[in-house]
Amino acid sequence: MGKIPNTDETHLFILKNVMKNGYAPFYTEVANHFGCSVEEGRKAVRDVFEANVPGWQYPGTDYIVSYPPFNNLPTEYRITIDGQSKWTAQ
Repeated sequence: MGKIPNTDETHLFILKNVMKNGYAPFYTEVANHFGCSVEEGRKAVRDVFEANVPGWQYPGTDYIVSYPPFNNLPTEYRITIDGQSKWTAQ
């Protein structure tokens, strides 16, 4: 079994994943990255939001909707970095 990530590690992974791929990871991706169980990955993501990150998950699910400054659902606020436009903002 892998290492259960702390809140800071999970936050950094989510943010880097959004920056790299253009979307927020699902908790199964968090679990895979850290080599922990799916339930531990789910808890790690929930812990980040309980630590008052100013983002949110879709109600009744564990899907990340917004992870500042990025939004996982398309908005009219496009973000372009180094000529790439694969992100939207809150």
